[in-house]
Amino acid sequence: MTTDPDRGTSGSGLRRRLEQWGAFSVRTRITVAFVLVSAIALFSAGFFVFTIEVRAIERDVRAQIDQELAEFEQLAVRGFDETGSTFDDAASLLRVFMERNVPDDDELLIGYAGDRAAVISPTRYAETYSDPGTGLRDLIHRAVVPLLETGGAERIDDPEHGDVIVTVQPVDAQGSPGALVVVNFLADEYSELDSFIRTYAVLAILMLGAIAVLSSFQAGRLLRPVRTLRETAQSLSASDLSRRIPEQGNDDITDLTRTVNQMFDRLEQAFRTQREFLDDAGHELKTPLTIMSGHLELLDPHDPADVEATRELLLDETDRMSRLVHELILLAKLDRPDFLDPTDVEVAPLTTRVWEKCRALGPRSWVLDAAAETTSCLDEQRITQAMVQLAQNATKHTGEGDEIGIGSALIGDRVAFWVRDTGPGVGPEDKDVIFERFGRGRVAEGDEGFGLGLSIVHGIATAHEGTLTVDDEHPHGARFTLSLPLAGPHRKEDQPWPAS
Repeated sequence: MTTDPDRGTSGSGLRRRLEQWGAFSVRTRITVAFVLVSAIALFSAGFFVFTIEVRAIERDVRAQIDQELAEFEQLAVRGFDETGSTFDDAASLLRVFMERNVPDDDELLIGYAGDRAAVISPTRYAETYSDPGTGLRDLIHRAVVPLLETGGAERIDDPEHGDVIVTVQPVDAQGSPGALVVVNFLADEYSELDSFIRTYAVLAILMLGAIAVLSSFQAGRLLRPVRTLRETAQSLSASDLSRRIPEQGNDDITDLTRTVNQMFDRLEQAFRTQREFLDDAGHELKTPLTIMSGHLELLDPHDPADVEATRELLLDETDRMSRLVHELILLAKLDRPDFLDPTDVEVAPLTTRVWEKCRALGPRSWVLDAAAETTSCLDEQRITQAMVQLAQNATKHTGEGDEIGIGSALIGDRVAFWVRDTGPGVGPEDKDVIFERFGRGRVAEGDEGFGLGLSIVHGIATAHEGTLTVDDEHPHGARFTLSLPLAGPHRKEDQPWPAS
């Protein structure tokens, strides 16, 4: 197996060049790209203008030549000399044509009688043509001689005058051969074009300089939020996630800034949730662990009754710890995007099913107050979980014969679920704390909860972008109400990316 050293070398060189290019800042690369694109555009425009103007010059020169030849042919066919007679020879025809014709500044007319120049138009090129030292006469003569009989045009290059077009039109007057030679000097025409191109080149260079300055300034302004993003990301730490990037404008960079700020919000919320989870878990697990450790230290392994009692106590504390961990994990999931799975749900059947499930919670007078005949976008399992938790709370704070009502109703563009009871109600001093984690109001007899149930219900309501409130029930008792938007929670990922 052989390898191609050239291929490897060229590939490595290309990679090195790409790495070197990537070493420059984004601002520099954007500026260079703008300047290169502008340079290509300006060069292309100049090239096309030059090409079009060259063709226009050639077309104008050809029109001048055709006009001279047409006038000469008309004079040869229909013209007369000073006496009113037809021309006797080619020399007299050419002389009269020269007298009656005024050539352009960049044009020289030469009349050939036979194979020699007999008459020359008085233009600024006449002296140069007549001067043997310039060599112009010989150069033109060598181009004319082969065309005296057939006619035609020849392009020659004069060291002094540049590009020259020599056009020959043969004529025969009374058996006397001759020819009209039209010599066009293109240097004057091209000099104007060259002057224009030089001016254009200077202006193009100045424009490229201005484009470089403006593009560098604009790139710096557009990339300023990215630099701020980098500085903000570098300054973030686990102890301080509060910094945000200022949002200005309504372009893609602003949308990126907004998205990054939202990411920082989620990170801050995740860190806060993690800290709260660790704090809550450490605080609440400390007590059962202390109890278990104390009883194990005092355990008499030789006393079967003490061993059995300690075993039952440890199993009970283990169950409590298991329930606590389960509730803490559920609380930690409240802020996750996948916590809810909302779908369109018929509210009336859902309310009825919740009422039927809750009737098994205790011997109470269970009443189905109302069931809203509507459809709402919500997570059926989470709402059922929240309603059962509220009903379980109501069961703990009521006795046999007390009434617990469950219902739902459509209120404007929101749907309300409630659980009411005829128990002692919630005191004013407790209404501000019962929805907090481990916040507990008046503790019912036999209640071994951790004060997390209502905070879980509150989290479910918040995840639905709804509210959880508690009001006094008349004549006594409490009413807990879940108020949810009928259209369901708003999903940020459904938002289209704003146009630039």
